[in-house]
Amino acid sequence: MSKDITPIPNQFDDAIAIIDNARSRAMSAVNAELINMYWEIGAYVSERVDSIGWGKSVVADFSKFLQSRYPSAKGFSAQNIWRMKQFYETYRDNEKLSPLVREIAWSNNLAIMSGCKTDEAREFYLRLCIANHYTKRELERQIGSMLYERTMLSNEKNKDLIARSDDGLSALRDSYVFEFLDLEEPYKEKDLRKQIVSHLKDFILEFGHDFTFVGEEYRVQVGNTDFFIDLLFYNRALACLVAVELKIDTFKPEHLGQLNFYLEALDRDVRKPNENPSVGLILCTGKDDTVVEYALSRTMSPTMVADYTLHLPDKEILQRKLRELTELAIESNEDDKE
Repeated sequence: MSKDITPIPNQFDDAIAIIDNARSRAMSAVNAELINMYWEIGAYVSERVDSIGWGKSVVADFSKFLQSRYPSAKGFSAQNIWRMKQFYETYRDNEKLSPLVREIAWSNNLAIMSGCKTDEAREFYLRLCIANHYTKRELERQIGSMLYERTMLSNEKNKDLIARSDDGLSALRDSYVFEFLDLEEPYKEKDLRKQIVSHLKDFILEFGHDFTFVGEEYRVQVGNTDFFIDLLFYNRALACLVAVELKIDTFKPEHLGQLNFYLEALDRDVRKPNENPSVGLILCTGKDDTVVEYALSRTMSPTMVADYTLHLPDKEILQRKLRELTELAIESNEDDKE
């Protein structure tokens, strides 16, 4: 008579990891072959359009032929075949990006092709998608919120601060968009905090996938007094705690003193020996960059001041700012050469 076997908790985790990893590799291989097929069909159609003048009617006939030959296969519509041609022509001369497109799903490739106009933006979203395993919805949200433009502008503003620091500030940006919170003005700090916690998945998508949530109004005790940090996160890649203080007004220098106090308490009493020093982020509705520079100039704590908006940014304004920044960089490089 057989006996029931009660598994010990976590006894078979290693076996589960083996199976999950094998499945992941198999799915990646299947996806890579699918993208290769679309690439080769795109090359085939591109060559015939150039050499013998294939047009819409011929591609429509080609689509019908493929669908009749492979009735169970999806993706051979005339519209998708034109996309394969565009896909091939977009990346065929780019040796750096052409291997990356095989690492993400076709739907994500389409989102990047339709949403990006430069190779720099395409590379940014390709690498971001690979690193974070974005779904189509998540990727479209990042493109729609102009994450590339915001990140480039943010890194430029803070490059001096980041350059003198190995403390994890490079994981933070200068500006964030919280359009998903659906807050109506006027609102209080506790309303902002509660909405963030209620929409934590969307917040972390904007904040960064390496961040995990630790707590809301996280209590630290100093002496006989309790203090409460608005939001506390942990960044897995940087192996450090990240304290976030929320403000519903513009940045004031006294905000920094409060956050530095929290970082000291975290490092003394909460941080584990194998973890890096804690990082702080002040999120406010606006800031004067000169005031921020003065406030941060003498602080020893790794701290960033960022503003946030509850509305999606104006696409044309951000693109214009980025173009101006690029032009200034080009002019500066030319002057250096001279």
